[in-house]
Amino acid sequence: MTELVEHGKLFIGGEWTDPSPSSRLRSSRGGPEGSEVIEVISPHTEEVIGRVPHASEADVDRAVVAARRAFDEGPWPRMALEERIAVVTRIKDAIAVRYEEIARSISSQNGSPYSWSVLAQALGAMMVWDAAITVARDFAYEERRGGVLGPLLVRREPVGVVAAVIPWNVPQFTAAAKLGPALLAGCAVVLKPSPEAPLDSYILAEIAAEAGLPEGVLSILPADREVSEYLVGHPGVDKVSFTGSVAAGRRVMEVASRNLTRVTLELGGKSAAVILPDADLDTALAGIVPAAWMNNGQACVAQTRILAPRSRYEEIAEALAAAAGALVVGDPLDPATQVGPLVARRQQQRSLDYIGIGQAEGAKVLAGGGRPAGLDRGWYVEPTLFGGVDNSMRIAREEIFGPVICLLPYEDEAEALRIANDSDFGLSGSVWTGDVEHGIDFARGVRTGTFNVNTFSLDMLGPFGGYKNSGLGREFGPEGFGEYLEHKMIHLPAGYGDA
Repeated sequence: MTELVEHGKLFIGGEWTDPSPSSRLRSSRGGPEGSEVIEVISPHTEEVIGRVPHASEADVDRAVVAARRAFDEGPWPRMALEERIAVVTRIKDAIAVRYEEIARSISSQNGSPYSWSVLAQALGAMMVWDAAITVARDFAYEERRGGVLGPLLVRREPVGVVAAVIPWNVPQFTAAAKLGPALLAGCAVVLKPSPEAPLDSYILAEIAAEAGLPEGVLSILPADREVSEYLVGHPGVDKVSFTGSVAAGRRVMEVASRNLTRVTLELGGKSAAVILPDADLDTALAGIVPAAWMNNGQACVAQTRILAPRSRYEEIAEALAAAAGALVVGDPLDPATQVGPLVARRQQQRSLDYIGIGQAEGAKVLAGGGRPAGLDRGWYVEPTLFGGVDNSMRIAREEIFGPVICLLPYEDEAEALRIANDSDFGLSGSVWTGDVEHGIDFARGVRTGTFNVNTFSLDMLGPFGGYKNSGLGREFGPEGFGEYLEHKMIHLPAGYGDA
């Protein structure tokens, strides 16, 4: 049985402090002085595995005031870049030391297979921190330009206090994607983890405290959507960086707009993996299968629409169905598991509902289609593959966020490109071909923020983000780093600096 993890304090401004009394006593288990408590449920056992305080609006106020003071008056934004890099490097190094603990914590909360949590959740987060350091060190913070009326000095300065709202599916990875550039730029941050996955954020808080961040620079407040909305709309916040659903992203943008707060939104996807007629099928499947069912299908970049040429459709359908059926489903903490449970009962039911919708629409279940045999407890859904899917079907157009994949036939490459682009989303995608140069040409025609040719990866030194409903702005690389900076133009007198 998993040991119960309990935390009684919040990390506000770099200090462990009691939560403020809450006026919304919805929980039957009150914390100190009537504060609310978040109960973390194992998606494998359906039992309580952790309890943490539920931050209130008063806690948000305390965190924003601390962040505001740290940014407006404190040393952090005024330090030399190398001093900030030294602190952030200590955070990155500590994550590398505690990666197994972090991976186990995340798998216990959200059902990610442990092997995937080690590589993507923990070590992947360390790589994000490391990439942010590389970008910050090479970034041009000031430049001289010739102007129409005289020389110019263009500066890039930290945006201020950042509200970073992260999801439950990849909590450390998305936290690093926001904290790394924000902190290195000189910002102060209030990080808001999801109530489904708050336990690993306590490990991050311990690491940050030991790394030597100055007072007020970082707060971590687990809370629900109501408190998130209060944070996003707080007048003391200069920038919101949000990762989550399209619906929630729209709400974030609406609330932030009241204060004209800058926003970055990394939202959903319905990405297409296009197998061209000349592709080597073994190579394609070796990349597509883990990219489709990664993290139990709970990944915004998952390749959830697989496009196959009609001339090879039956061959591809048979191979994909066999691959889906061979995936090992089970306890997320078992190193052999490839697909674990979904994060919550509602997510399990959502996937099962979409399976029913797909069948009603006329698609054919080629693999999976229900709960796995022998796993009556836990929020499991079989890795499911639908064949005979038309791109107008709901299962092909809506983000399911579970292990449900669509296989769509196409007649020629023009139709494949049209289907790939016929989506409200534009986050990721891939093409599989015997001719890489031709694959690059195909990639140029796809309306999506990231794309892969004969591979599937996410490089932290390049820009990541989406077209259309997949979001606004970018994370990673100099483009993502720039999201945490303001541009200032300083006019200089004519002739200044001339030899």
